[in-house]
Amino acid sequence: MEAVGAGEEEADEWLLQSLRLYGDLHTFELQAPTRLIEWARGNRVCVAGYGQSGGNEILQLLPPPSLQVKETQGLCPERDFKVECGGFSNRPVYSLKYVPDTSLLVTSGPPDSSLQVWQVSAEDSASRSSEELGGLAFLDPDTLLLCSAEGRLFLADLRQPRGPLEAASIPWAPCGERWCMGVGHGPPGSDLTSQPIVCLSSGGHLTLTDVRKTSESLATVKCRVPSASSSGEFLCVSWAPALESCLAVSGFDGTVRVFDTWGWEGSGLEVEPIFVHRGHALGGCNGGGDLPLVTTHTWHPQKARTLLSAASDGSLHVWDWVQPGGDRG
Repeated sequence: MEAVGAGEEEADEWLLQSLRLYGDLHTFELQAPTRLIEWARGNRVCVAGYGQSGGNEILQLLPPPSLQVKETQGLCPERDFKVECGGFSNRPVYSLKYVPDTSLLVTSGPPDSSLQVWQVSAEDSASRSSEELGGLAFLDPDTLLLCSAEGRLFLADLRQPRGPLEAASIPWAPCGERWCMGVGHGPPGSDLTSQPIVCLSSGGHLTLTDVRKTSESLATVKCRVPSASSSGEFLCVSWAPALESCLAVSGFDGTVRVFDTWGWEGSGLEVEPIFVHRGHALGGCNGGGDLPLVTTHTWHPQKARTLLSAASDGSLHVWDWVQPGGDRG
């Protein structure tokens, strides 16, 4: 009779606890790990490889049918993502965004800070800057917001591709930390200039601001994370599109932490998550060696508490946590 390891027991216990903590949970395995998950039109999902060697695949996937309906499916370990189309990049893909209302997408990655614009199999050149990118987002079809890894925000007008970039430092950005960015939606009925911005550092600092005044901080807090991310390579922060005031953070370990920003004001506050997804960390206990590191996550565009997350072991999870009291919002 073979003894059951402590890691296996912990993973089994997590699966049992999931029956109460999650509304939906799907686990999948990608052929290669990804550090980004991006939603495309028609509820498609895009992933891409980040390896330093050539031949990094960019895939557009059809998500599980259960994500297209409102009924709760419960735990579902099916591998039912379908590849719709794809291609290859000869460089690592660290960031990817679809141009709104078009079939174009923009990617970036080492060894420099150039941008690549893709349409099916066509590739075209874009703009360059002297700083490494920590994130980018379209505010509208013509305006691009970029975050440098050093802690500066840039606004670019795509109608003037050779025009200068407007720059502003992230408010209260500690030196020596790597930064990334997430852009949310403003209140219902508001214009694009009221979009909230959150910036995350490798030291666990979160700074909230908005598009109208990127140089002014609305709040600066410190996340309680197990340890500061030494390289910040997989830092990811994102606003919930269908859940007011919530954001998610990953890249420090094998978890995804969800925070509620309601009541965040001023600076110096240390904040605790309202939910922590530990599935990637516990799922990797059986194989030995280093535990998986969450490389990216994203929110479902319509389902308020549903997220997708990926890890360095190639695992891809879809999960929906249950709000205390049973309110699924």
